[in-house]
Amino acid sequence: MWFDAILIFVLIICVVTDLKSRKIYNNVIFPALMIGVFSHIIASGWTGLFFSLKGFFLGLGLLLIPYLLGGMGAGDVKLLALIGALKGSLFVFYTAIYMGLIGGVIALGILLFRRGFIKRIKGILYSMGCWKFGIRIPVFIEKDALTQTYPYGLAIAGGAAVCLAMKGVLL
Repeated sequence: MWFDAILIFVLIICVVTDLKSRKIYNNVIFPALMIGVFSHIIASGWTGLFFSLKGFFLGLGLLLIPYLLGGMGAGDVKLLALIGALKGSLFVFYTAIYMGLIGGVIALGILLFRRGFIKRIKGILYSMGCWKFGIRIPVFIEKDALTQTYPYGLAIAGGAAVCLAMKGVLL
């Protein structure tokens, strides 16, 4: 219950700051990480440390490649690693699955409701129709459309919230 309370508190703060300033702050993540790791050590000794570190490194590893490719912020990676350190590797694994689903829905919503969507769809359909007849016309997508980002901390928190709800914590 202690770890759930810490996680919910940190998730609320991170979602608010990510939506407001597009940042997940280290002065929120690192104290929670230290509290979580030391609490696991106090509760279970070496087993607790191993449990916490295993979850931490799995959470870190799941988003490390997207971060290195430039598609993810460092705060998002640290937030998922914190979730792993608090709740363990199995919890962070399921969180990542739900995070990906929620992130995809958010991205689809942004694509659907952003200005110029109809124009992009018409261009794609026109190019595909031309391919049918052997004519290669490149799909013209504005550079701005490819660089749009959104606060992924919302998807991470949503994935963790789904996992907490499935465990009966949020109900």
